[in-house]
Amino acid sequence: MLEITGRLAVPLAEIEIKAVRAQGAGGQNVNKVSSAIHLRFDIQASSLPDEIKERLLALSDQRITRQGVVVIKAQEFRSQEQNCGQALDRLRDLIRSVAILPKKRRPTRPTRSSQKQRLDSKNKRGQLKAARKRSHLDS
Repeated sequence: MLEITGRLAVPLAEIEIKAVRAQGAGGQNVNKVSSAIHLRFDIQASSLPDEIKERLLALSDQRITRQGVVVIKAQEFRSQEQNCGQALDRLRDLIRSVAILPKKRRPTRPTRSSQKQRLDSKNKRGQLKAARKRSHLDS
């Protein structure tokens, strides 16, 4: 099970993990060893609650295909196990980002004293600038 939150988990059977050859530099190791990980997770076929599925599909994330499949490629490390762990962590973070709703902002109004303080400081600043000007009597 991939633990998302305290009450939410995804069975590993729903996650398809495939080892592929990594791209980029790495010498002979890159040509011989399949250390990169391709992780595929079908959102529609998963056991996630419907509201989380909807929020995931509504994300404008490049890792989610039009068919609703999350594709994550991890190839940072030289070991297959570390890349697999990193791919699962990224999937966990993606699902957690929509599972935990941010608190709704309750609009507040500034207090009367803060409004007065703001206007007083603006007035003081204006007087300071006005004092710098040359008066018409100086010329």
